[in-house]
Amino acid sequence: MPEVEEIERESDLGTVLNWTDIFMGEALICGLLSKALYIYPDKAWLQSLIDGDVFAEAPFGSGQADIDAGLALLQKWSAENRGQLSQAVFDAVEANYMHLFVGLGRPLAPPWESFYLNKDHLLFQIETLQVRNWYRRFGLQVEHVYNEPDDHIGIEFSFLAHLAQLSLQAFEAGDQPRFEKLLKAQREFIRTHLSRWVPSWSADVVANARTPFFIGLAQVAIGVLKQLQAELELPAAEKVIQ
Repeated sequence: MPEVEEIERESDLGTVLNWTDIFMGEALICGLLSKALYIYPDKAWLQSLIDGDVFAEAPFGSGQADIDAGLALLQKWSAENRGQLSQAVFDAVEANYMHLFVGLGRPLAPPWESFYLNKDHLLFQIETLQVRNWYRRFGLQVEHVYNEPDDHIGIEFSFLAHLAQLSLQAFEAGDQPRFEKLLKAQREFIRTHLSRWVPSWSADVVANARTPFFIGLAQVAIGVLKQLQAELELPAAEKVIQ
């Protein structure tokens, strides 16, 4: 079996970056973003984030400006609610989730790629089908396929977490061809999907959120994509997020 060092690389600073740390951190933070942005707010889960001091440090991208700024907001929110998340604070998070991502009419920060990339802001468009095909390539399918858009931001981050886990498995197995294939898949999915619309979505969240919880998550989401662009070495010409 090849030595794992064969598929490590050096950063621009000349230090060896451990793919294990990168992919473990990516899977953790993308998984957290996925659940926080996709699942309807749950008081017990939010309390577990506070009790576990989850926002104390980043499992991925520590030092990246947007991640640090987002975590600072989330840490402050957690500190203010340490001990017990009050019903009033939870109600505010729940209401903000509804206004931002569900809406009584149009949501203030629609969580679907096709809304941002389709000129008429329609859902279930070509972008949705393209994302669905990405999932199918890796044996995945959304739970309510055909009844909900596959291009929800929470699902896309969940898929990125899945690719990170597969990449970690290939790396630890010393399977360089599969590792390189998965690395290419991550680069391509970020370039052709998340990087094209998440900046606009994040700006809508920051402009319309009424609680620091969602502003912090939006900043972390942008920071994660920027950090991945650097870690996965997307060519400069392909970088949508500057």
